[in-house]
Amino acid sequence: METIVDCTIEMEFREIDATTQADVRLRMHDGSQLAAQGIANRNPADRRQQRVGEDVAAARALNGLAEQLLDKAGDEIQEVMHEKVHLTH
Repeated sequence: METIVDCTIEMEFREIDATTQADVRLRMHDGSQLAAQGIANRNPADRRQQRVGEDVAAARALNGLAEQLLDKAGDEIQEVMHEKVHLTH
């Protein structure tokens, strides 16, 4: 039997001088939410490439979100197994 669930990811970028910040929010199908932030800093001597800063900041934010999801899954497994669980990627 196949089950399909829906989650929503929202990402917002903010650029201030040589810093690009990405804020990401994940809304799970059960109503729970996770959020993470990623930051990219451009060397002031480099030319401005907004898209590159967004890509780096987004990757860092999504990596933070991935770590939170692994922790959440580990906690849920631990509740059932009654043993310490540590998931890695």
